[in-house]
Amino acid sequence: MNKHALVFNAVLLLVLSDSALALDSYRYLHVTIDTPWLIFLFLLPTVLGPLIVMAILYWYFAMRKRKKSAEEIPEKVVEAERG
Repeated sequence: MNKHALVFNAVLLLVLSDSALALDSYRYLHVTIDTPWLIFLFLLPTVLGPLIVMAILYWYFAMRKRKKSAEEIPEKVVEAERG
């Protein structure tokens, strides 16, 4: 038997063995009753973090725009009184 045939047979045995097929099973993923809770705790800040930042930025720029428009109103009143 040549080298290539040996390598091919070894790979074939590994691929078709029970331990290789078990790699796709849940036994190797260590899924427990706590897994959904841990997924939730991971996704909570991942999803809510950008929403909180977006709300803060929206509030900041809304207040900035309101302050800027409040400063412009007296200038318009003075111009209207002159005109």
